[in-house]
Amino acid sequence: MKCLMFIFSLCVVSACSISYKMNGASIDYSKTKTITINDFNNLAPLVNPSFAPQFNDALKDIFTKQTRLKPVKTNGDLKIEGEIVSYDLTPMSIGTDGVGAETRLTVTIKVRFANKANSSKDFEKSFTAFQNFSSSKMLTQVQDELCKLIIDELTETVYNQTVADW
Repeated sequence: MKCLMFIFSLCVVSACSISYKMNGASIDYSKTKTITINDFNNLAPLVNPSFAPQFNDALKDIFTKQTRLKPVKTNGDLKIEGEIVSYDLTPMSIGTDGVGAETRLTVTIKVRFANKANSSKDFEKSFTAFQNFSSSKMLTQVQDELCKLIIDELTETVYNQTVADW
């Protein structure tokens, strides 16, 4: 009986020490207090003028809302910078009449990440996100909605790759 009580007590104590971080951040705030996020320039051959500012704002927002890192203009403990390198439209499927039935909007960004506290986490990678839409619609009709979805996916990917150990 004493052994059973001991095991039960051990389980209760260990269960109380488990904590879940719903935002997925794995940051040692004793070493990492600030973040610098430089604006991503749009270097894509096809340019949507509103994409870069929306992406930059969303990237800064995700770190502000989901971490305790203080944003600073230069010399942050974490640094994120990069470019938007492609914004492309591709016909995806052909309908029975020989006309494209679906089109894909694809955006690729190049990201450089530096971590002063742990340089083994530094990287330079490209990330791509896409959304399909009916070719019966003009891009201008669906572009805002598609861009929001793509920006959400890209910012979440950058967040997860930089501060979440997934």
